[in-house]
Amino acid sequence: MDGRGSGTIGEVYELDPLSDSRWPALVTAHSQASVFHTCAWLSALKATYGYRPLVLTTCPPDAPLTDGIAFCEVRSWLTGSRLVSLPFSDHCEPLMNAPEALDAVLKHARRAIEQGRYKRMEVRPHTAPCTEVRDFQLKGGAVLHRLDLTAPADQLLRSFHKDCIQRKIRRAERENLVYEEGNSEAQLGDFYRLMTMTRRRHGLPPQPLQWFRALIAAFGPSLKVRIARKDGIAVASIVTISHRRTMVYKYGCSDSSANKYGGTPMLFWQAIQEAKAHGQNELDMGRSDLQDPGLSVFKEHWGSVPAPLTYWQYPAAEAKKRPVGQKRLANHMIAASPNWVLLLASNTLYRHMG
Repeated sequence: MDGRGSGTIGEVYELDPLSDSRWPALVTAHSQASVFHTCAWLSALKATYGYRPLVLTTCPPDAPLTDGIAFCEVRSWLTGSRLVSLPFSDHCEPLMNAPEALDAVLKHARRAIEQGRYKRMEVRPHTAPCTEVRDFQLKGGAVLHRLDLTAPADQLLRSFHKDCIQRKIRRAERENLVYEEGNSEAQLGDFYRLMTMTRRRHGLPPQPLQWFRALIAAFGPSLKVRIARKDGIAVASIVTISHRRTMVYKYGCSDSSANKYGGTPMLFWQAIQEAKAHGQNELDMGRSDLQDPGLSVFKEHWGSVPAPLTYWQYPAAEAKKRPVGQKRLANHMIAASPNWVLLLASNTLYRHMG
């Protein structure tokens, strides 16, 4: 998909973000870059799922890199070959500085689809759709929650919902829950046991264990598995990744029979205090589907601000709704399956989803 020419707007070039040093430099400098743009995230996607990362830009190979959209090629016999920016990412803003550059890159990617190289593409920005998104289907149905951490810690604590957050943090203290953090194999094992329990409750297979191992290998100490223990047993866990001035909450899970002890609120409060201690001013609480109002309400109880997420897809997909009865049956079957079936589904299906 390499462009040709002298680098005027309208010409598009492809680069490998894992080998081209200009990409991490752009991610470091660009105000809209997030943890999902980093080489660490891209390398974990490649190591786990075999996706090929690429960046489309209007900058020639011999010029400084000032713009780019990060994609992964998702090659699948099940769901078709696609360009996704980016798989399993809550958001991935196009790092473009001019409408003309964005338009050129999107047109270039569209031509690759029209030539049959891909079935479709999807871009997952966190900002509102712009006028340059022509002929794209706009997919809503989700929000991104962010929590401003600039207020003093005691003021933040008082701003949390009194019953659903403050009281549960105090309950965790009374129950003598023990807080633990790290990213060892043992801690990952405790997290993954709880993740499997949680995904089962929702009628879904867990993400592959290798995915979390790849994230730990890529991010190192920037990624923390935070665990709440009751009498030595892990009862709740969350995964956070620190990136510049933002702490990102990415995964959470718990033993539902122990939720009354307040383990999850305790973990978030610990993460918030650590973020403030390191000068971070925002907690990215991640995407919430509007079909899961409980998750949105939980995040809003912390005082986070929701903003609509609208993804761009080309070409427009036919609306296919699986009958509610079929969906419920599938969820029930997954929930009733033994662990080995869940793990087999995890290792088989996720690479096709992206």
